[in-house]
Amino acid sequence: MNKEKRIGILTRLRDNDPHPTTELHYNTPFELLISVLLSAQATDVSVNKATATLYAIANTPQAMLELGAEGIKGYIKTIGLFNTKAENIIKTCHILLERHQGQVPEDRTALEALPGVGRKTANVVLNTAFGWPTIAVDTHIFRVCNRTQFAPGKNVEQVEEKLLKVVPDEFKVDCHHWLILHGRYTCIARKPRCGSCLIEDLCEFKEKVYE
Repeated sequence: MNKEKRIGILTRLRDNDPHPTTELHYNTPFELLISVLLSAQATDVSVNKATATLYAIANTPQAMLELGAEGIKGYIKTIGLFNTKAENIIKTCHILLERHQGQVPEDRTALEALPGVGRKTANVVLNTAFGWPTIAVDTHIFRVCNRTQFAPGKNVEQVEEKLLKVVPDEFKVDCHHWLILHGRYTCIARKPRCGSCLIEDLCEFKEKVYE
């Protein structure tokens, strides 16, 4: 895909949604971090439902520790892998209090040192909480970038590397949100909704579906 097409796609996505953000509900960087940890192999809807009650009781590292792993499990048991996630939350809260004065660090290395936090989660937190021009690549973005040929790659690391190269700076902060929402609601996995896609004429997918 050439530069002009990419800019055309990003411009349309921006015009359609000038101020995109995550669909996870949060009020602080800590709440965002916990929600992103919980969202692995789970939907944002299921995470929001669980955290609505959890954050009303505990929304700081100290409060989470006082609740304990078993207490946390009671709130997140509807989410996949809740046992492991509860243990990771407790370990993360210990580290935040011991090393970062209870604050979520605005630092990639420090974030990736937290239990359960990989590059994708760190990218989401840095981008959404702190406004960094990072682009987290999940399954939706991986699919959209390969299907449209916007930024093809064999794995998420390759797609992220390509995106950081080809996305102009003015679009970088919001690019993650535009692509994930496009993949979640239009360029869906089983049968893309090409007939209602606002970038259909710029997309290079050869097996478009019009229904």
